[in-house]
Amino acid sequence: MYLPKQFNQPEHAATLMREHPFASLVTTDDTGFPFITHLPLKLVEEGSQPAMLLGHCARGNPLWGYLQKRPLALASFMGPQAYMSPKVYPDLQRVPTWSYLAVQARVEARLLDGEEAKDALLKQLIADHEPAYAAQWRALPADYTGKMLNAVTAFELRIVDLQCAIKLNQHRPEAHAAMHAAYAMGHAQEQALAAWMKKLGLV
Repeated sequence: MYLPKQFNQPEHAATLMREHPFASLVTTDDTGFPFITHLPLKLVEEGSQPAMLLGHCARGNPLWGYLQKRPLALASFMGPQAYMSPKVYPDLQRVPTWSYLAVQARVEARLLDGEEAKDALLKQLIADHEPAYAAQWRALPADYTGKMLNAVTAFELRIVDLQCAIKLNQHRPEAHAAMHAAYAMGHAQEQALAAWMKKLGLV
C-alpha cells in the first residue's frame, strides 16, 4: 500500500490486528481476478512479533481452493477511520482529508487437515470472542460437531511481510489540538481516533 514514512508505524500492527480481527483476505480466482473474502483472523505472535494468522471458511467457499493453488495472499485490516475537516487548521489554505489506521499482511497459506486441527482453531476463536460459549461447544453431540467441522476448511497464513499505516496528521502538529477536540466529540470511529492520538502522544 502507499505508505509515506511519517505514517509508517509497524510497531502498532499487532494491536490493530487484535482489536480489529475482521479482515479482508485478497486472493485470485482461476482467471486471475482478485477474490476478496471477509472473515475473522486470529493473530499468533512469536515473541512480540506478528507471525501467523489463523482462519477458516465454509467448505463451499472457493477461497480454500484458491489458497491451495496459489498460497500467496494479502490480508487487510482496517482500524478506525473518519473524515477530517480543514477547520482544524489555524489558516484557510488547507483541504479536507481522511484519517485512518490500517494493516496489510502479505501471507503464505497452508490448509489445516483433520477435525482436531479445525477444532483447535475454532476453540481459539471462541476464547477470543465468547469464552463462555466454550462449554456449550464441548457439550454438543459428537455427530453434530463432526458435521460442523466437516463443513469448514481451516488454514494458517504465515506472515511474510507486514505494513502498518497510522495516518493521524502526525506531520501537522499545528492541527493536533483542534483535531483531537473535534474527534473526541464525534461518533464512535472519531472517538477511537482521538484515543489513538492520545496513545501516540500527539496531544
